[in-house]
Amino acid sequence: MKEEINLSKTELIQHLFKEDAVLTGIFKNSADLNELRQKIFDYLNSSERSLFNIYSHKYSEKRHIIEKNNSKECIRILKNVIRAENEEIVNFSALDTIFKIYNNDEKSIDETGKGFILEFLFLIRGMNGKFHLTDTKILSSDNITAEVRCKILDDYSKQMLDCFKNFRKGTDKESIKKQKKLKNKILKYFSATDQDWNDYEWQLKHIIKDYKTLSELIKLEEDESQGIKEAEKNRIPFQITPYYLTLLNEGGRDKHNRLVRAQVIPSKEYCVNVSVNKEEKEDMDFMGEKSTSPISGITRRYPSIVILKPFDSCPQICVYCQRNWEIKNIGDAFVSPDKIENAINWIKENKFITEVLVTGGDPLTLDNKYIHSLLEKISRISHVERIRIGTRVLATLPFRINNGLIKILRKFNKLGKREICIMTHFEDASEITPEVLYAVKKIKKAGINIYNQQVFTYFNSFRYKTSFLRKTLKLSGIDPYYSFNTKGKEETIDFRVPIARIEQERKEEARLLPGVVRTDEPVFNVPKLGKSHLRSWQNHEIIMILKDGNRVYRFYPWDSMLFLIEDYLYTDIPIYNYLERLQKDGEDVEEYKSIWHYF
Repeated sequence: MKEEINLSKTELIQHLFKEDAVLTGIFKNSADLNELRQKIFDYLNSSERSLFNIYSHKYSEKRHIIEKNNSKECIRILKNVIRAENEEIVNFSALDTIFKIYNNDEKSIDETGKGFILEFLFLIRGMNGKFHLTDTKILSSDNITAEVRCKILDDYSKQMLDCFKNFRKGTDKESIKKQKKLKNKILKYFSATDQDWNDYEWQLKHIIKDYKTLSELIKLEEDESQGIKEAEKNRIPFQITPYYLTLLNEGGRDKHNRLVRAQVIPSKEYCVNVSVNKEEKEDMDFMGEKSTSPISGITRRYPSIVILKPFDSCPQICVYCQRNWEIKNIGDAFVSPDKIENAINWIKENKFITEVLVTGGDPLTLDNKYIHSLLEKISRISHVERIRIGTRVLATLPFRINNGLIKILRKFNKLGKREICIMTHFEDASEITPEVLYAVKKIKKAGINIYNQQVFTYFNSFRYKTSFLRKTLKLSGIDPYYSFNTKGKEETIDFRVPIARIEQERKEEARLLPGVVRTDEPVFNVPKLGKSHLRSWQNHEIIMILKDGNRVYRFYPWDSMLFLIEDYLYTDIPIYNYLERLQKDGEDVEEYKSIWHYF
């Protein structure tokens, strides 16, 4: 696969022509698009029948059942892509484009990306039974003894553990040493003490939100400097807690801290896109929360649970935040007592609501007095069985988990009656520091469960990186809960990953971990409607491949088997672009070669 992605477009087209002689003949000899479409449908149907009709064993006995199954999936995708109905929906014809390429139309060739050619190359290969396992040794049950199986499993584990050696935890000696050094520099800069450092209110008062301060504390790369200056110029919120800054490495970006830096340092492209959206009054509410808000402060997408948003800022702002359209600088944020009172009364009046997710913004930015009052009011609602607190302070400000807060959480957590739990958000094992472990220990001692929701971005999509996070989280007392496909917001293009990669990660990497560790579910959050499970093939399908290689997915909402409801179309990023970026960052893309056949 590495060879193919490094070929020129002209070379790729030649490979495409040679991949299937019958198909090439159909493209070359069809008079027009309608004739071509019919002939290809006939050819695909014939190919599928040869694999799975009642006598298919006579036609495809040389193919392994796994190869046949992959062929079936590739044929299904090809049929979808050449359907006229899908062309009308998407306003693009992949069939027409590839027809012109087969007939050497220079304009079409110039306008088409390598990602498009590669998608069809691997689909046609897959259709013909060729994929990444073709020509590998076939293991039959008769030949697999206990010793052979153990050797196979050992090889799986070795591959995973070898990759784990490339990653760092925040509890590693070298990590702690670097964090301590930068901490001392920050304390000196602000003329502060260790006592100040451990005080979350001091941390909040000294949040870093300007280029001058940040550049005096750590080395910034040129692109990072440009991004922050663009954020300041366009008044785009940008915040880092002094504590979290110690994770960023004083000497500049490297492979161990590029993820944490990318989370909090906005790129110039991001800032420009946000500014353009604001100028053109584009609605940046990607998830359509305004249309799922029955009353101010409430979002509802599911039968039994609502989101309650008491605060519209965080100690630290994630660049890829789905609510970047409403998150403010911490100094500009405020709590509206009337809004929250009305929202709580709305919950009280709705007997179907059994669970409240308190989020925002980060509600634990607020003081203990407010948190106590809020939880007390919600706890008085008899039909509320669970209160979840969505917060990143465990990762960004662990000192917030003070004894006063623990006392409040313990007070309202009533075993058998009402659960209080923490929903947090760690992206990388380097964020798990001794300070985090201390905070987690206090929470767990109070009988409170902690769950992690990871956003699967480019920066943690490297081979086995998310598995390393899962393992670290579980050993730290935090249960993996969800892995979110990155939202399809154009301003966050730097973070987006093909859906095929999150599916591949789940099947080939997460699966090697014990079941109690890989408890997170990979999901795609359908705007307005909620989570669609990516492991459920019935919930989504590819309906088109665009000229740059973007797959267009149709998603069926979670309740599509309960009543007829509109689907949702999503344009993914090209697999080729993703692999090319990985290669530039030093990854061996051959390790990702099966990605083309995840749909």
